[in-house]
Amino acid sequence: MPAMELLIVSLASLLAGLVDSIVGGGGLILVPALFATFPAAHPATLFGTNKSASVWGTAIATAQYSRRVQMRWAALLPAAAAGFAGSFSGAWVVTVIDPGFLRRLLPFILLAVLGYTLARKELGRTHAPRFGGNHEVAVASAIGLAIGFYDGFFGPGTGSFLVFLFVRLLGYDFLNASASAKLINTATNLAALILFALKGHVWWHFALAMALANVAGSLIGTRLALKHGAGFVRGVFIVVVTALIVKTGYDAFLRGA
Repeated sequence: MPAMELLIVSLASLLAGLVDSIVGGGGLILVPALFATFPAAHPATLFGTNKSASVWGTAIATAQYSRRVQMRWAALLPAAAAGFAGSFSGAWVVTVIDPGFLRRLLPFILLAVLGYTLARKELGRTHAPRFGGNHEVAVASAIGLAIGFYDGFFGPGTGSFLVFLFVRLLGYDFLNASASAKLINTATNLAALILFALKGHVWWHFALAMALANVAGSLIGTRLALKHGAGFVRGVFIVVVTALIVKTGYDAFLRGA
């Protein structure tokens, strides 16, 4: 196991954990780093290895947030279960259907998310949950199932989509939405990791170092988010979604052109 390759992917994993813990989008950093470092590797193996690190970062971020943010567990636990089922289903469907059609559509979806967030200056600044009881469970579970399926089927921007939908549909502020998204994302990452592992697509010899680095980044990012609050998370969200638009747009329309 070459030391330089391990160092590169571990540093990428640390930065990915930091970004992911605040607002999602860590895959924007770690996945390209894995592909650049191991260009000859099977893509499924690199995706599986990415999940082997990111699942720990999202889990630790969830634990950290839960100590300082009042998590709405009654709605979020069913949503996490739905996210797990959705992700596992999506990962299975991708074995029989090519998700390539989403590649050209995704930048426009992200552009709409960014435009809506910028236009609504007060969006996500105040935590005022719209629903309670079974209504909140149903909406949160629908979000978990839909975005979980997307994560297993395609993936880019999963954390950011979760944050946006928790803000827009459930009335959470960006800090509470990010905390809630981490729980759902942990479930979707775990489902995908199980599937990749069962198919032998995880490099376990890289997983430990990458997981430790991801957790370290996650602890830093969570601390920053909790210290600076919803406005800070909103700002990072805008930066990450903008970066996702650039990256996915380049992949869809310019790469190989």
